Amino acid sequence: MGYAPSLPDEFRHAAGHIDKILKGAKPADLPVEQPTRFQLVINLKSAKALGLEIPATVLAVADEVIE
Repeated sequence: MGYAPSLPDEFRHAAGHIDKILKGAKPADLPVEQPTRFQLVINLKSAKALGLEIPATVLAVADEVIE
């Protein structure tokens, strides 16, 4: 299982910062932003290899399930 910020969203935020820097903004003047969207990814093959059973309720809320 992995619970982390959404990488595509993070890349979009980074692109916005790069755009501002290329237009002349000082990097030190840019605000620090917290991630707003997180993803839960579950690897069932790994869980099975470890002898773990993931409840159906957890699988239902996962953003991605790797079988």
